[in-house]
Amino acid sequence: MSPVLPGRALAVAATAAALLAAAAQTAPAAPAAPAATVNKVLVIGIDGTVLDRVKVADAPNLNGLMAQGLTARSTLYANPMAATSSGPGWSTIATGVWPDKHGVKDNSFTGKNYTAHPDFLTRAENANPALNTYAAADWEPITSTDQNGPIFSPKVDKRLSLKGDRDGYGSEDPKIAAAASAELRDQNPDAAFVYFGEIDHAGHSSGAASQEYLNTIGRVDKLVGQLLTAVHARPTYGQENWKVLVTTDHGHTDAGGHGGSTIQERGTFVIAKGAGIAAGSVRNDVRLVDVAATALQQVGVSTAGLDGVPLNAPDSDPFDTLRPSLQARVDETGIGAGVKGFTHTPPAGWAVDNSRMGTGGVAEWAGWAFTTDEFWSQSQRDQWRELNVRSRDVFAVADSDEWDDKSHTGTFDSTLITPKWPVAGGATKTLAFQTHYRHEAGQSAQVLVSYNGGAPTVVKNYTADAVATSEAIALQVPAGATDVQVRFRYSGSNNWYWTVDNVTLG
Repeated sequence: MSPVLPGRALAVAATAAALLAAAAQTAPAAPAAPAATVNKVLVIGIDGTVLDRVKVADAPNLNGLMAQGLTARSTLYANPMAATSSGPGWSTIATGVWPDKHGVKDNSFTGKNYTAHPDFLTRAENANPALNTYAAADWEPITSTDQNGPIFSPKVDKRLSLKGDRDGYGSEDPKIAAAASAELRDQNPDAAFVYFGEIDHAGHSSGAASQEYLNTIGRVDKLVGQLLTAVHARPTYGQENWKVLVTTDHGHTDAGGHGGSTIQERGTFVIAKGAGIAAGSVRNDVRLVDVAATALQQVGVSTAGLDGVPLNAPDSDPFDTLRPSLQARVDETGIGAGVKGFTHTPPAGWAVDNSRMGTGGVAEWAGWAFTTDEFWSQSQRDQWRELNVRSRDVFAVADSDEWDDKSHTGTFDSTLITPKWPVAGGATKTLAFQTHYRHEAGQSAQVLVSYNGGAPTVVKNYTADAVATSEAIALQVPAGATDVQVRFRYSGSNNWYWTVDNVTLG
């Protein structure tokens, strides 16, 4: 090949540069990097709303959210923990802890402890002041600085408080919806809470079984749709990841009213739609305290210290696998005939030793049983069974009080036995579980452990009430041990009861 002369080299370089410049002018521009997704959350609170009535009402927006996302029934406490009224209900939703922590037992708000347990919007502000927070309500204690509230503190960036229908005024729900829709559409809230109160008013005036109650659900559903439309109309909606939660603070009787311990008054729910939530899904392990935890996680704020857990973090409790096999009542008369809620068959790997049990008694409670709140608490109301709020879905119960309600021989003496779990000799393990124990002289409740099949030894002996408690017992594994087994032994005679749930060895 002939050598390229210097002049020729310059010409070639110039030609190449010209071709590259032309190509740059005609080639399509590289796509811009996608904007980062911004997580946002909207919690809609609709006071005194019964889920079964929503399902049959003309409520396309609420029923649409259920079809597109999650529906989860839940139940409340009752007195003496708190009344099934709005003060405790909205405090529980907002703070993510139960009334034994936030301190609100009724609508007087006496004993409130929002300083230690603030609302989720305030938690968000404390953790990240750059977050925009918003709350709107027409029941003053939620957002107004009066002698009772506010549930949502002045740290929230913007609060709207209108005087609602509970004081004899017409409902302000449409005004709340209009203002909140403008905020959601035109401003930039990261976390928002919007409250509607008219359905509760209809429950009090006409009863939950009335047509007026259904009609009111329909009216409020349109306001919910207004909020959803506002979110979708945001100019930046395409770059945002919204989670929407809808919930209520308590239920209503058919005739109207709440505050007591019936399952109708204690009935609540959580509806949720967003990324990671399967369309049309139904869960039984969700509690009202999970609303705050889910909202906080959505905007990147820690949920440490809450009773609630985010919706995307369900537990793996083996007791919950028993729900499909639960049975209807046998001897109990206070429980609805169609309610399936107990079994004596333990989950795989677990066992119940009834070798010391008397014979006869109420069939449902003859030894350790596996049950649900909506079943067990209705066996006999107002004896603190409703306070078992830290159990979820299916839990284990030994109830000598209910067992004794039918003739029997001998006493109640039953032991719940875990599988054998592998351990390493010399290690320290933590035995954790949720429990609800009511004590009376004459009964015994013990936690025992055994290693490598040896004799069980007592590691916990209950001698006083342990109401809705989370237990953590340190176990020092002896040298040479390769497995551990835990026993929960309860004995009594027409005494009280003991529940156990979500047993783990960590």
